[in-house]
Amino acid sequence: MARFYSNENFPFPVVEELRKLGHLVLTIQETGSAGGAVPDEQMLETASRDGRTVLTLNRKHFVRLHAARPDHAGIVVCTLDCDFSRQAARIHAEIQRRATLRGQLIRVNRPAN
Repeated sequence: MARFYSNENFPFPVVEELRKLGHLVLTIQETGSAGGAVPDEQMLETASRDGRTVLTLNRKHFVRLHAARPDHAGIVVCTLDCDFSRQAARIHAEIQRRATLRGQLIRVNRPAN
């Protein structure tokens, strides 16, 4: 299973669902850094140092970071889906298809319907 680090904007109910699927998810709130305006670059560095893939809804910034710094432990960028268990299932399915998350930018978008 994957090791994730979710940023402040990532829905906690999705974190809970991913944990039920066996993933190890650490939230920025659990680190005590929430509300501290941690720059995205620093968050990516912290996650990578700990071997964790970033989970975020902040697609624009993290797509740019991936292009600038492709040596990271992985980034999963998502669109918001209020069906949290469905979103967690899509994330789970996407990462299961990959041999490694290292250096990967994975896009998980809400379906049109």
